Amino acid sequence: MNNSHHTTIFINDENVGRLANWSDVITALTEAYAQPVTATMVPPRTMARGEGFWLRSLCAVSPSKEYMGCKLIAASPKNKKASYLISLFDQETMRLAALIDGNRITDIRTAASSAVAVNALAAQDKLDIAIIGSGAVARGHLHALNATGRVQRVRVFSPTQANREKFAETFQNLYDLDILAVASAEEAVAGANVVICASRSKDESPVFNAAWLEPGMTIVSVSSTLPEQRELDVETMQRATLIVADMPEEVLHETGDALAVQAIGDDLASKTVSLADVVSNNITARKNPEDILIYKSVGSALQDIVTAEMLLRNAKLESLFQDMPESIVTIDR
Repeated sequence: MNNSHHTTIFINDENVGRLANWSDVITALTEAYAQPVTATMVPPRTMARGEGFWLRSLCAVSPSKEYMGCKLIAASPKNKKASYLISLFDQETMRLAALIDGNRITDIRTAASSAVAVNALAAQDKLDIAIIGSGAVARGHLHALNATGRVQRVRVFSPTQANREKFAETFQNLYDLDILAVASAEEAVAGANVVICASRSKDESPVFNAAWLEPGMTIVSVSSTLPEQRELDVETMQRATLIVADMPEEVLHETGDALAVQAIGDDLASKTVSLADVVSNNITARKNPEDILIYKSVGSALQDIVTAEMLLRNAKLESLFQDMPESIVTIDR
């Protein structure tokens, strides 16, 4: 048995923040989704549970042929603590190339993937955006969408007036956007061609109402990822021409929005397709300008690993990393 020793790069949370260029993440994810991605490259996530804590793993092989990796999430809801770690292995040598603090990566890849979807789905060149929510997820989405260069107007609603007004003021100052905080979700949605649902109600009742639907609308739903969670009402799901999902099987069988529709006997599977099929042009998502499209996201290991890959490339270019003094042994077998 031959042992091969090498160093491993570590990218800490602070450097992840410096390296996470929105345009680079969107480009990397667009390129990844445009390539063949098989189910075996992105297997279902797993979770080990203890008493009041859990460890989740999300693994993927990148279509870049450079790296494969895993995001580990250790969380204790009872103690209100969590840690995130991404490991990247070289696909050829099997060496541990990098360990990356994953704290910021979930929000970054979620928002950037939504921007990829909006670029592929929105009928109009210029985006009139409604955002429901004003927290970290909503902020990430507007950062990412602004990086597409397509944002024309933004209206934001969240239940706390001070929060939505601070959100609007921050982004107006940052990007000189036409952005306004409004007093209701309905007011935010009126006239929008892209709706970002980035918040759930406290009682898990839907935050989007089908009465607000307009022809040609693209709706992004990212915060209802479990069976007990809801963002979109049943009629909105029914009226959608097509539902585009990052993980179709998980969206259909593990999200409250989809389960509520299937509970009354409606078939969603026949009009649910993968984001990869849309971006790679295997499927034409929008066949008519009036079509109503939904992008439903539960998060994907592919998004995590492709984002981490991009961070590693940028870290090497900008020397924003630490070399670990030791690494794991890679063996011949």
